[in-house]
Amino acid sequence: MDKQKLLIIGMVFPEPNSSAAGRRMLQLIQLFKEAAYDITFASPAQDSEHEFNLGLLAIQKTKISLNDESFDTFIQNLKPDIVLFDRFVIEEQFGWRVSKYCPEAIKILDTEDLHFLRLARQDAFKKKKEFTISDLFSDTAKREIASILRCDISLIISDFEMKLLVDDFKIDSSVLFYLPIFADSNLDFVPLEERKDFVFIGNFLHEPNWDAVQYLKSTIWPLIHKQLPDAKMLIYGAYPSQKVLELNHPKSNFHIMGRAENAAEVIKKAKIMLAPLRFGAGIKGKLIEAMEYGTPSVTTSIGAEGMQMDGLWNGFIVDNPVDFAHHAIELYKDENLWRNAQKNGVQLLKNKFAENLYKESFIAMVLDLKDNLTMHRNKNFIGQILQYHTIRSTEYMSRWIEAKNKKIPS
Repeated sequence: MDKQKLLIIGMVFPEPNSSAAGRRMLQLIQLFKEAAYDITFASPAQDSEHEFNLGLLAIQKTKISLNDESFDTFIQNLKPDIVLFDRFVIEEQFGWRVSKYCPEAIKILDTEDLHFLRLARQDAFKKKKEFTISDLFSDTAKREIASILRCDISLIISDFEMKLLVDDFKIDSSVLFYLPIFADSNLDFVPLEERKDFVFIGNFLHEPNWDAVQYLKSTIWPLIHKQLPDAKMLIYGAYPSQKVLELNHPKSNFHIMGRAENAAEVIKKAKIMLAPLRFGAGIKGKLIEAMEYGTPSVTTSIGAEGMQMDGLWNGFIVDNPVDFAHHAIELYKDENLWRNAQKNGVQLLKNKFAENLYKESFIAMVLDLKDNLTMHRNKNFIGQILQYHTIRSTEYMSRWIEAKNKKIPS
């Protein structure tokens, strides 16, 4: 019997060492590889020196173009059994072509995080207003939820976001599947006696990370530095801009370190991870990694959202900057508190983020979809309606752009 074929259409080629999104994508690839799928990864993005070598996993890498009929030929020749879209904007671009030329292919959307939630919080924060649920009902929400409904199943990374979609947007849970980032809970930890300093790590192209670093520099770190003058604040992250580099201030032990070539080495040698995120969504890869390497953390309610279980955390969750600094200092100085925090992190990893909690049910869900696709789609008739109109409206817009790009005279 021929192998089942999976086509992944990514916004970028995966960079697991640059972002949590890259790590997440590699985990999805591994799940399908273990289920013996033949995988092709396609993207309109440019190559990056930091992208993962997909050839190591025998994955075919393909460049595709936006608004170009060459994709139609490509997908008809490939005939994938499943198409996985990386973020809703990719489904908007290519979903209608998949439905038109491979209508029997299962369509899976990996949301990464709910973009409309992150952007609504970001907008409220920048306007200096309190965020409310009414802020969510935006044009971005309409686009993203339409994409969710057009797909056969959408992977949701955070249980908070799962509840939000079901309770506030009345999305039927049958088209959603909770699948967090997986974590390793079997790592050897660097002893406390060999650790020092505070660390932050995050892709600087991600706006919540950029804001968190500015917030650390201006408000939180001065309070910590006053009490712990010998401790350093080490800021790591991919794609630092000149604005980021200008925050470097060795005199106050605030150091912009740039990209971490090996995040594990950076995190496991630090004493504490600080992540004062003031807006955002999804699961925070830096906080998963902190637990994996036995590094307690201090973060905000936004940072820990969707990551707790029974109130457990590997450190402190604090929103007030004075309290944030106080608990960071306390955790840094109190050995018993630090060790208990580390133990809490291990428990969280085992009980909420271990791959074996989700792998079998995920593959079972995919197989069930394959066997009952027509019935599943009929139950999601609103999705069919959106698909019907999207194929027509989006196709005509795309065809118009394609014609314009070719300079075909009207």
